[in-house]
Amino acid sequence: MRRVTLTQFLIEQQRAGRIGPDLRLLIEVVARAVKAISVNVSKGALAGVLGEAGTDNVQGEAQKKLDVIANEILLQANEWGGHLAAMASEEVEEVHHIPFDYPKGGFLLLFDPLDGSSNIDVNISVGTIFSVLRCPDTGCEPDEKAFLQPGREQVAAGYALYGPSTLLILTVGNGVHGFTLDREMGSFVYTHPFMTVPVDTQEYAVNASNARYWEPPVQRYVGELQEGKRGPRGKDFNMRWVASMVADVHRILTRGGIFMYPMDEKCRNKGGKLRLMYEANPMAMIVEQAGGKATTGRERILDVQPEKLHQRVPVILGSANEVDLVTRYHLES
Repeated sequence: MRRVTLTQFLIEQQRAGRIGPDLRLLIEVVARAVKAISVNVSKGALAGVLGEAGTDNVQGEAQKKLDVIANEILLQANEWGGHLAAMASEEVEEVHHIPFDYPKGGFLLLFDPLDGSSNIDVNISVGTIFSVLRCPDTGCEPDEKAFLQPGREQVAAGYALYGPSTLLILTVGNGVHGFTLDREMGSFVYTHPFMTVPVDTQEYAVNASNARYWEPPVQRYVGELQEGKRGPRGKDFNMRWVASMVADVHRILTRGGIFMYPMDEKCRNKGGKLRLMYEANPMAMIVEQAGGKATTGRERILDVQPEKLHQRVPVILGSANEVDLVTRYHLES
């Protein structure tokens, strides 16, 4: 059986006119960084990378050692390739400019270097999320404003899942494709072509400990799920919650479901819980490319106009019929 590598897949996408050579090479650089992060994650305590870093990120959250390591790996890997005009990381307040002695390209890269890092010390799956935009002004030094493009402008998005195997899930606007890292070969192999999210589901992922803070539409929706066969939905639902967005979304991409981090009273003054540019937009592009939907509860995530680099939003995404129902409850209220 012929094994197609990520490099072969990207070259075929380039030959078909779906991506250019610079975007192909950029994705390959990100994939190499993912391999390096995977090695560090897999070693855990053996490499002394568990525990707190003793610093806070721009969100005021305590950083894990692996947060810092993953961030540095992605920055250093992508600085010198000549494909990027600038980068932005969830862990850093300011735009990261390309050093003056390196060539610059026409793309902007945004990333959450290690999503779900609170799970690291208990050996539960974590991941990396990334998003690629075109730089609006070729040749200039991009500032924060250059990154403030709605998610529909993304040219590529993806995530890596560091689980029992390391997976790279990618879209360049032509469906969603999955690759598994073959550690012996040292390359990503194409294993999951054209992944799709079923339109219906009987699973949901939400942090139920926040139920008392949810808005009425979400309380109504989850209440109906919990009523099961005896309620208006007429069927039982199972709740699954990993507290790692990459892991929760990957389950939905694999077998369907709905993921929710809705607006609640605890995060209202921040605009929501999850970051629009680093988490919501790339995951929304992936889910939509797989046939699902992604909304804030009131509007399509990919249509949200960013106002700042570290903006937060509510996130509801997954199987289309469930997302439509939650959105309808929001609009009715």
